Amino acid sequence: MTVDTGTGWRVAAMGWPRRATGGAVSVSSVRMNARRAPDLEDDRLLVSDVLARVPGAFERLVGRFQGLCWHIVSRMVRDREDARDLCQETFLRVHRYLHQYRSESALSSWVGQVAYNTALRHLERKRIPLVAPSGDDDDGMARVAEVRDDFDLEAASANAELMSALHAAIDELPPLQRTILTLHHLDELPVGEIAGITGIAEGTIKSHLFRSRAKLREKLATLVRA
Repeated sequence: MTVDTGTGWRVAAMGWPRRATGGAVSVSSVRMNARRAPDLEDDRLLVSDVLARVPGAFERLVGRFQGLCWHIVSRMVRDREDARDLCQETFLRVHRYLHQYRSESALSSWVGQVAYNTALRHLERKRIPLVAPSGDDDDGMARVAEVRDDFDLEAASANAELMSALHAAIDELPPLQRTILTLHHLDELPVGEIAGITGIAEGTIKSHLFRSRAKLREKLATLVRA
């Protein structure tokens, strides 16, 4: 399937990742390719090539950022087909508004912001809450003190018997916490860059990370003690 960008180009629909059968994926054991430091000059050259309609330039942009887009959208939107459609919509919007990109920040942050806002609008249309009701979150945090301080979430995720439980626990997090956790641990984005993508203050990002990690530790520690 292809999608007309409206410029004479046709962008092939991406083979967005499918969850592999035979087990869950841990936060620590599976990552994208090792993250490199943003190269603003490289970003500027790529954007210039795309805007100049250099053959293959937009496909290179999609190839570079489709993993980031998928991680954001699929964590916010749990329906896999909806997530694929929204990733496609994200890159159509990137193509349409790329002339608005300013090179003061990394292109990855700009593309990530488009992906986040595209998924956010979808959740708003579906009236799906972005975060858990405050009462539910407070109840969960009240139990965090029961978790052993020395419990190692990363080590637990390497245990094959706990991987499925970890994946299930991540899926139970609210959309925003799922997304922030994925960006920080899977895509290895610093808190400041996540704040730039989501428009949320760094202190709030850190709070969400603390709460989501605490919930995961609680669930896995309970399983270990069982």
